[in-house]
Amino acid sequence: MTPEVRITTEDSHLRSIAKGISWRFFGTIDTIILALIFTGSIKKALTIGFIEFTTKILLYYLHERVWTKIHYGIRVGRDNNPYEMSRRSIAKGASWRIVATFDTTLISLLVTRNPFQTINISVTEIFTKIFLFWAHERLWLRVPWGRIHGNQGKCN
Repeated sequence: MTPEVRITTEDSHLRSIAKGISWRFFGTIDTIILALIFTGSIKKALTIGFIEFTTKILLYYLHERVWTKIHYGIRVGRDNNPYEMSRRSIAKGASWRIVATFDTTLISLLVTRNPFQTINISVTEIFTKIFLFWAHERLWLRVPWGRIHGNQGKCN
């Protein structure tokens, strides 16, 4: 029987920050567009986007740090280096979507004071952001900067 190998793949703190900033850029644009569509107000859309930009950078950084400790969806390639499978990106996207949708819902409700507009923004965002987050994760997997790889030995 071949012993199982424990794989570690971790992002540096700077990589997590860079990913958070790049994701926030795309995520905020998406939220502003959705808020504009559903509220008809550029002021409300920009207010929601600005507040969300601020809160979600911190939330995304914390989310990334948690996922550096989770080994789900990491496999050893033929070159003996770990790689992340697509299902890991999907799981990260789903967990992030739960956190982010709660944040968007709360901010939208505080800004619009309209539960119907809030629901429209939040529900639509679930679909647009899942795809955008998955694409963002897959693109960042092509960037080696800030990745820490290594084997920690055999598991029992």
